[in-house]
Amino acid sequence: MSSGATPDPYTDPLAFGQRLQILRTRRGLTRDQLGGLVGRSGSWVKSVETGRLGTPKLEVILRIAEVLRLRDLSDLTGDQSMRVDLFTGPGHPRLPSVKAAVDAFPLTRTREAPPTAHLNARLRGAWQARHSAPNHRDVIGALLPDLIRDAQATVRQANSGAERRAAHAVLAEVYSLTQFFVAYQPDAALLWRVAERGLVAAQESEDPHALGVAAWLAAQAHRDAGHSHFDAADAVNLRTLAFLEPLLPDASDEILAITGALTFEAGYTAARRGETGTAWRYWDQARAMAARLPADYYHPVTSFSHAIMGAHAVTIAVELHQGGESVRQAAAADAVTIPSRPRRARHRIEEARAYQLDGQPDVALATLAQAHEAAPETIKYNGFAKRIVLEEAESKAPARRRRASELAARIGVLAA
Repeated sequence: MSSGATPDPYTDPLAFGQRLQILRTRRGLTRDQLGGLVGRSGSWVKSVETGRLGTPKLEVILRIAEVLRLRDLSDLTGDQSMRVDLFTGPGHPRLPSVKAAVDAFPLTRTREAPPTAHLNARLRGAWQARHSAPNHRDVIGALLPDLIRDAQATVRQANSGAERRAAHAVLAEVYSLTQFFVAYQPDAALLWRVAERGLVAAQESEDPHALGVAAWLAAQAHRDAGHSHFDAADAVNLRTLAFLEPLLPDASDEILAITGALTFEAGYTAARRGETGTAWRYWDQARAMAARLPADYYHPVTSFSHAIMGAHAVTIAVELHQGGESVRQAAAADAVTIPSRPRRARHRIEEARAYQLDGQPDVALATLAQAHEAAPETIKYNGFAKRIVLEEAESKAPARRRRASELAARIGVLAA
């Protein structure tokens, strides 16, 4: 090549350590923070990044990918033959039709808007269908396009300020349901459009419950975007809590539930930061709010209830990397049945994380099988479940390796 030729950017591909440093920096983590989250030291991370240590074993790579919330494992390994979606699913077949409804910008009156009462009844049915269906994404994905279009039309065709505010409250909840569908799908921009539109519609509604739900989902979107977005998650969360707290003395069940859900979310973010005392303090506050609710109450959006607090305790312990405590909480939580199939499957995945953290990989795989039985579409799009299965598929124990491989085929890892 002549000295004036354009250099080939792929002649010297990035080493694993270089990729790790770039991805770590992008997530806003120090070496000590990343090391602590994967069970290593900051000096170990430095040695890997500078090339003094070689590429770690697969189980460590998967833990790093989990902490960095990578969408594709090849971003870290550089091996394009190893393209594995981790925290984004392969894309649901109904995603294009839902996306088309979200992206549409109708200015003409092409459909007659239904009454808000009718839309509310359809929403209640959609939430019930989501909680009861093992293929919940398929079910709500079929309902969402018309719900989105009808809710938008109801806002546009409202005849008074009160009607418009009520219509915005319904539209905000439709976007909340939509966010459940688009989460972990291969379209991050769509997720953020839905979250932001939900916040705008909730603000226009001036309805405290709608504002709380939209903030709850926005805080999750910020937190899932990575460590550098945790402050944004807290800002949305804590400001909304400050807005709702004056309403608590005479609060309805739904206001109490959304306040409790937001309180737990603050603890969840604290746990992701490694702030043990703060995380458990928020969990205690949320449990006290749950205790004020009727025993059979179950919030349709957040799942906040008596039943969910045990599952939340498992999540806090797992995020704090407290292996023994997470298993203890998992044993306690099993005494209560979560009525929602996808939420029950999510809890089983959190339990599996607890068992693997505690050095019980066979129990972790058995628990993931229970998650698959409860709601196959939940485990299919869950990166933590995929990480455990991929790691155990490399186990030195033949029986465990076989079980993990069979589960990988069942949840669709091989098709991702």
